[in-house]
Amino acid sequence: MREKEWSDRVKGLLKAELKRRNVGYKQLAERLEAMGIHETEKNINNKIARGGFTAVFFIQCLIAIGCPTLRLDDA
Repeated sequence: MREKEWSDRVKGLLKAELKRRNVGYKQLAERLEAMGIHETEKNINNKIARGGFTAVFFIQCLIAIGCPTLRLDDA
């Protein structure tokens, strides 16, 4: 896979977990803030739309939405 395909895949994983838990970007920002992580709804939207975010941000988001595991296969 090319870099763009990897970025799209990771972006899709995060968006799917947010949708699965019915958490929007505003709620995510609030949950991250409660963890001491300062991100605005707009910043989150931009990061996810670009697919250009760090592994740290990805894990912070997963923890904030209560995602203890992540399935990486397509099944």
